[in-house]
Amino acid sequence: MEEILRLFHQYKDAVYRLALSLTGSAADAEDVTQTVFLKLMEKQPELMPEKERAWLLQVTANECRNLHRRLCRRSTVSLDEALAVAAPEYTPLLTHVMKQRPTDRAVLYLFYYEGFSTEEIGQMLHTSQSAVTTRLHRARKNLKATLEQEGYYETGL
Repeated sequence: MEEILRLFHQYKDAVYRLALSLTGSAADAEDVTQTVFLKLMEKQPELMPEKERAWLLQVTANECRNLHRRLCRRSTVSLDEALAVAAPEYTPLLTHVMKQRPTDRAVLYLFYYEGFSTEEIGQMLHTSQSAVTTRLHRARKNLKATLEQEGYYETGL
């Protein structure tokens, strides 16, 4: 048990950082970190001193892939159900936002509804800030065109 505690204290930050970089979520990274050290306790493999870190990081990468597979298989919620939990004042516009392309929808939602900066959105979506700015510009343009077609927005011409 002492050996496991030593490995935990020595490598917990490295395991967490790798999990965070692969999942993009602090909560998921914490879950993966916990799972990795639980596996270490359960299996108690005979690790050579210079191979401990490599084993832990390999298990971390595997657990992140497993988590991704589980999330991909998770059932989704219908748009109507998602809109039911939205704030009432946002519902009409949010309906149109949610009809945009997935990349456009993501940047619009994160920027306007969650209040994240373009830099933060870039980090979340694993893309550059300039790509987020470009997507945001395109998404606004597409949303404006959609709203004009449906009579919600007038150009003043």
